[in-house]
Amino acid sequence: MIHPTRRAALALLSAACALTVPGLAQAGEVYTGWLSSTAIDGHDAVAFFREGRPVEGKASITHRWKDATWRFASQENRAAFAADPERYAPQFGGHCSWAAAQGYTAKGDPRAWRIVDGRLYLNYDAGVHAEWEKDIAGNISKANVNWPRVKPR
Repeated sequence: MIHPTRRAALALLSAACALTVPGLAQAGEVYTGWLSSTAIDGHDAVAFFREGRPVEGKASITHRWKDATWRFASQENRAAFAADPERYAPQFGGHCSWAAAQGYTAKGDPRAWRIVDGRLYLNYDAGVHAEWEKDIAGNISKANVNWPRVKPR
């Protein structure tokens, strides 16, 4: 039997998760977080492809695309993105790829990432990323089907 205090704490935690997880993403196709217009937590989308790691962009080197501000570590990366943003922007607008596969949206973390078939995918955190990696192709397929229905407008 669960102690009443513990039961109350679990109920409160469950309610908080139910209210926040699907609603973590700000309205808009590109995830920017609350009170921000910066995509992928200010990381350089092109650097994932060119350096194979997340690199913080500079506030002085930006590009506006899909109602979000994208930051870059170099002018060269900014120019590459501006010329072909669909190539470099994370899939599902930077929202969590696993969440999209499950039929909802959540924030994507640029530290939980992978490039698959030339596309950048972000996940909520390392634990969710590990779950997503158990069936990458299946999760991408499900997310592609769900995304038109769940993507923020």
